[in-house]
Amino acid sequence: MTTTWTLDPSGHEVAFAHKTYWGLSTVRGVFRTVRADGVLADDGEGEGTVIVETASIDTGNTQRDTHLRSDAFFDVAYFPTMEFVADRVGPVTPDSSEVRVEGTLTVRDTVKPLTFIAHADRLGDTVTLNATIPYDREEFGMTWNRLGTMAAKGEISLKLRFTRRG
Repeated sequence: MTTTWTLDPSGHEVAFAHKTYWGLSTVRGVFRTVRADGVLADDGEGEGTVIVETASIDTGNTQRDTHLRSDAFFDVAYFPTMEFVADRVGPVTPDSSEVRVEGTLTVRDTVKPLTFIAHADRLGDTVTLNATIPYDREEFGMTWNRLGTMAAKGEISLKLRFTRRG
């Protein structure tokens, strides 16, 4: 039997950390608008989709956020969302709270395979996934880098709390 789950709008955070100024400073931010749903079988296997509205980026600095929304980075006018499709989510071992997540990430129409380990907690009608995922922005066509001040690699941290639907 499978159960359908949907993202709790008050129980998520999709955040990022990216080194700038030759590694002396870290820019942190969050994406405020995220949608997700999935299915989970009794054996712990599942699949799902997470959609992030790129214009919802918030670093606490309006000028920087405007630049990140521009065609130098997310180009929100042409690419209003980025999407992760999890083709397979399953326990690392039968009794583990860690799950292996395999799927594809699409940013700016560039599709890349992505596999990571997440920590899963299930309590009644809620499931929470937590993970930290490294990324390389240049792989998705975000190559702007004035005077070489920005590292290509950063980290995305996820906290996604799902509730049983129906």
